Amino acid sequence: MRVATALCLALLLAACGKSDDDPGPGGVTLGEARALDEAAAMVEASGTPPSAAAR
Repeated sequence: MRVATALCLALLLAACGKSDDDPGPGGVTLGEARALDEAAAMVEASGTPPSAAAR
């Protein structure tokens, strides 16, 4: 019984988080903001100057 209760509570709490479609910073969704952050990290990790990446 305790396991079932704990599982139900965990599922309910997981549903309380923000979705990717919620508004985020700068007028983009949270999912878009996360994708932009990941792309920026990849560019920075590659060692390529930003001006070269734009070409």
